[in-house]
Amino acid sequence: MLFYEIKVNYQRQTGEDNPGKVKETYLVEGLNCSDVEGRLIEDIKPFVFGELEVPSCKKVQVFDLINDPEGDRWFKARVELITVEESGKETRKTITILVQANTIQQALKNVQTHMSGNDCEIVSIMRSPILEVYRAIN
Repeated sequence: MLFYEIKVNYQRQTGEDNPGKVKETYLVEGLNCSDVEGRLIEDIKPFVFGELEVPSCKKVQVFDLINDPEGDRWFKARVELITVEESGKETRKTITILVQANTIQQALKNVQTHMSGNDCEIVSIMRSPILEVYRAIN
């Protein structure tokens, strides 16, 4: 999966009278920054009041996504996968998993459930600034 983290700044109608400046971060799956920027802009265009800026678009490494239909936030989990070779040598590979949940406790539970059966250690879980994840259209 190729994912890009895109930050956008724009004015959005926040109340009845005046628009407010909004800074949001999205994760979009795609081929390159041009591709994902175009898709994101088309999707949020109905909510934009005034100019839209894209101050950054960067490729990020995401090993897996854990969706939770009841979750309203995204959390970033760092997980070490542990493998033991025949010689007895232990190797650890750190991966990033994005998990959707309402609380950090629920995010931890979701990661534990998803990774059950794997020899791994959850190193950290923290709230992500990502507002929404857009998957590629198949």
